[in-house]
Amino acid sequence: MDFNYTEEQGMLRDSVARYLADTYDFDTRRAALKTEAGWRPEVWKAFAEELGILGAPFSEEHGGLGGGAVENMIVMEEIGKALVVEPYLQTVVIGGGFLKRSGHAQAGELIGGIIGGETVIAFAYAEPQARYTWSDLKTTARKDGASYVLNGHKAVVVGAPWATHLLVTARTGGGQRERNGVSVFLVEKTAAGVTTRDYPTVDGRRASEVYFENVSVPASALVGDEGSGMALVERVMDEATAAVCSEAVGCMRRLHEGTLDYAKQRKQFGVPIASFQVLQHRMVDMFINLEQSVSMTLMATIKLDESDEERMKAVSAAKVQIGRACKFVGQNAIQIHGGMGMTDELAIGHYFKRATMIEGEFGSVDHHLRRYEDLSLGKAA
Repeated sequence: MDFNYTEEQGMLRDSVARYLADTYDFDTRRAALKTEAGWRPEVWKAFAEELGILGAPFSEEHGGLGGGAVENMIVMEEIGKALVVEPYLQTVVIGGGFLKRSGHAQAGELIGGIIGGETVIAFAYAEPQARYTWSDLKTTARKDGASYVLNGHKAVVVGAPWATHLLVTARTGGGQRERNGVSVFLVEKTAAGVTTRDYPTVDGRRASEVYFENVSVPASALVGDEGSGMALVERVMDEATAAVCSEAVGCMRRLHEGTLDYAKQRKQFGVPIASFQVLQHRMVDMFINLEQSVSMTLMATIKLDESDEERMKAVSAAKVQIGRACKFVGQNAIQIHGGMGMTDELAIGHYFKRATMIEGEFGSVDHHLRRYEDLSLGKAA
C-alpha cells in the first residue's frame, strides 16, 4: 500500500503550514487568547477564502476540494503544530460529517456556508452524568405538532461561543441510556430559549454550558432519522477522534522538537544536557512514541470507511496509543525543561496543556481499551 501523499495533498499540507508559520506564531496566538473573543475571525476567513481548507473534505459537488478523511488528517496535524484554536474540528469534521451523511434538506446550503466561512457549528453532545456514553441523555426533544421542543443541559460545548449553529443530541424515545430513541437536531444558537455560559478552557479554547428551555424547532431541524441517530453519532465521533489523533501528532512533534532544541542549549556542569546519556534515552523514547502515534493515526484514518467494527477497533487502538503517548511525551518535555516549562511565556507549556486535554477528548485510554476489548470479543460496543 502506498502511504505517500498525492501531489494535491502535499500542496494542501504545504500551504497550510506556510500560512500558519507566517500568521500564527506563538506570541500572536497568546495575545489573541487574551482578547474577549478568544479567537481571530480573520484567520477563519483566510481558511475559507485564501486557503480553501474549510472545503478540504467535501465533494466538488458541494463546492469542496473533493477530499475526505486524509485531507482532514493533514489539516489537523498542522493545526496541532500551531495550536490553532479556530474550530476546524467542530465545524468541518463534526458538523460537515453529520451534514454530508444525513440527507438533511438544507445540507448543501449549510455545507456551502461552512466552506465559505459563514456557518460555524459546535457539537452539543456531552452531559454531566454521561461520561463517554453518548447515548446517556437527559436532554429531551418532545414532538409538538409539526415541531419539536427541546429541554436540557449540554456541558463543555467546545467552540459554542463562536458558533452560529449547534448540533444537539436529544432523546425522542426510549430510556435514558438506550441506543434507540436518540435523535440529532441542528439548532440556531440565537433560537429563543437557548442560553449559554461561556468560559476559556485550560488549553486555550473556548467552550460553553448550553441550556435549552422549551426551545421550539421545526421538523426540518432533525438531522437523520428520528430515534435512530446513534449510528451516525458513532461514525462522526470516530472521524473526530481520528482527526484529534492527528492534531495530537502535530502537537507532540513540537513537544519533541522543542525539547531537543532546549537540551542542546541548556548547560549543566559546563556541557549541554543533551550530552547526558539518560536524557538522550528519554528523548529517543519520546521520538518512538511519536512515530508509533503517526502510524496508528494513519491506520485509523484509512479504516474510517471500512465496516463499523473495523473502523471502531482501529480508532480505539489509535486513541489508546495517542493517549499514552501524549502523557509520556508531554510529561517528559516538561521534566526536561524543568519548572520554566509550565510558565505562560514558554510555548512548551501550552503544547503540554493541549496534549493533556487530548488524552481524555472523545474517550480516555481506559474507555477505548474497554471498547476495543468488547469489539474483539464480539460484545456490543
